[in-house]
Amino acid sequence: MIHSADIREWRDRDVIDPKGHKIGALEAVYVDTATDQPSMATVRTGLPTRQRLVFVPLDEAVVGPGYVQVAQSKGLVKKAPSIGTDDVLPVEQEGEIFQYYDMAYHPGAGGERKLARR
Repeated sequence: MIHSADIREWRDRDVIDPKGHKIGALEAVYVDTATDQPSMATVRTGLPTRQRLVFVPLDEAVVGPGYVQVAQSKGLVKKAPSIGTDDVLPVEQEGEIFQYYDMAYHPGAGGERKLARR
């Protein structure tokens, strides 16, 4: 299990796919608001002048020395829903991320966010 106390140390680590291909640098971790467990991460990708943050699930992530390995391929992650490097994820777009990765999405009973940035 990944402990949420450790996630502060992940920022700027390389994010790699199962074959070891670098996807980008980890920008932030989003926890599931119901469990407070890491759920998604944003990865900084693109050219230095045109960077964006793409979302990737952390459910099967492996943390190593200097990297976080995710279960998804680089190609899949690079096409994932994204936000600008200075943007905040709008609550209306949370479902799109889960749908892209073919994952179930259930917001809180009162419409609360599923994801919270840590």
